[in-house]
Amino acid sequence: MVIPSVVKRQERKIKMIPKFSKLKILVVGDSMLDEYLFGEVSRLSPEAPVPVVKVGRRDYRPGGAANVALNLATLGVEATLLSVIGKDENGKILTKLLKKQKNIIFNSLEMNFPTIHKQRVLSKNHQLIRLDQEQLIYGHESRLLKSYKDCLKGNNLVIFSDYNKGTLNIIEEMIIEAKNKKIPIVVDPKKPTFDNYKGASLITPNENEFMNVVGGWEDEEGFIKKGKELRKSMQLDGLLVTRGEKGMTLFSSSVKPTTFNAEAREVYDVTGAGDTVIAMFSACIAGNLSIDKAAYIANISAGLVVKKIGVASIFPQELEEAIAKKKSIEREIYSREGLLELVNESKKKGERIVMTNGCFDILHPGHISYLAEAKSKGDKLIVAINDDESIKKIKGKDRPIMTLKDRAKMLYALSCVDWVISFSEQTPKDLISEIIPNVLVKGGDYKDTEIIGGDIVLKNGGSVMSLSFIEGFSSSEIIKKAIKE
Repeated sequence: MVIPSVVKRQERKIKMIPKFSKLKILVVGDSMLDEYLFGEVSRLSPEAPVPVVKVGRRDYRPGGAANVALNLATLGVEATLLSVIGKDENGKILTKLLKKQKNIIFNSLEMNFPTIHKQRVLSKNHQLIRLDQEQLIYGHESRLLKSYKDCLKGNNLVIFSDYNKGTLNIIEEMIIEAKNKKIPIVVDPKKPTFDNYKGASLITPNENEFMNVVGGWEDEEGFIKKGKELRKSMQLDGLLVTRGEKGMTLFSSSVKPTTFNAEAREVYDVTGAGDTVIAMFSACIAGNLSIDKAAYIANISAGLVVKKIGVASIFPQELEEAIAKKKSIEREIYSREGLLELVNESKKKGERIVMTNGCFDILHPGHISYLAEAKSKGDKLIVAINDDESIKKIKGKDRPIMTLKDRAKMLYALSCVDWVISFSEQTPKDLISEIIPNVLVKGGDYKDTEIIGGDIVLKNGGSVMSLSFIEGFSSSEIIKKAIKE
């Protein structure tokens, strides 16, 4: 498996999420039925010091490997699920739930074992108790291997969702089959040793699972060392360790270890979060994103899913909104290529793009009023700012006072500013011709015909406006006054 090259910092620009609907992924592993009993607690039992829950609602959801498949299907991926279920009522309920999903192809082997069943009792969104009904599965191996070989064909990637319940007793043979067909392999491991997973491309253990295999460590440096050693000894392309409130850490053959801080500030339920992580991580890898971008998106997805109750999935729209929000927080000066992708997506939604430009060396009330008015003319506001060298040519060798990066930070502090981009030319005409905003604005007493790039916007059916500007404020005058004082 070839992992594309990456940049070596956490705050990465995600150009876009993959076209998930074009992907086919095979999920093999321990599927289970998750049952939720929601109710109210108003008293303690007279029989024992335990709460009495008056059940008001019962909810069934696919769990384990089935939840991984459901997460993929929700993204639009065509997910083939191969699992062992019991010939019981819970097996029928699980099958019915999965058959309702249009993007899931469910290949089940029915055995005389009880379907793995986890029953959770909740009150006011707090889990009070969990009841597990399960039995280790065996005797299915030859049938499962035959079905697995039939299912492999045509898939972009295979996920092994191993809850150590017995479905993947012969995972070593299954990994060999996929590897021989050059299909990337991602494993969510639960076995006490990772030796069974040798030959996999990527594995996604949580921190406890990782610790059980490599032993403890004294500090972060020790953790990083053990992660690097494990990845190298297993010859993995990538090792993604999920670490709860500490986020997740990626070890890769193509980048230095990178830790992604936890996204969620409010955590309601971590149930199934690992399923979401491996589904999103795998879908992004199958969609040809670099491994660090795949981990970045998986981390954002984990932050979204733990805010939901019970096993849950993330919709593409949620993911896009979360990525867009994080981009604005990261205060990114966009490249032309990156900004054009965002502009095109925004235009497809029918949003009006407003654009303006300037040096914005010293941000003052005149700028703030003007930019707020500019944003009111549309849905997204682009501020194009001269880079440092072009300002020197225009204003002199002592300018700018603030660097390009600092000027962008100041602009992003304003809620009305959506995107900031820099340009090195004397005018932004070339940039305007690429973006072609719906509305082009400038502050002051410009006539519409005098605004640079206005002819391009008008020719494409847009509007050009000269907005009001508060008198008495000028960056140059403020700087002169400051120097005198």
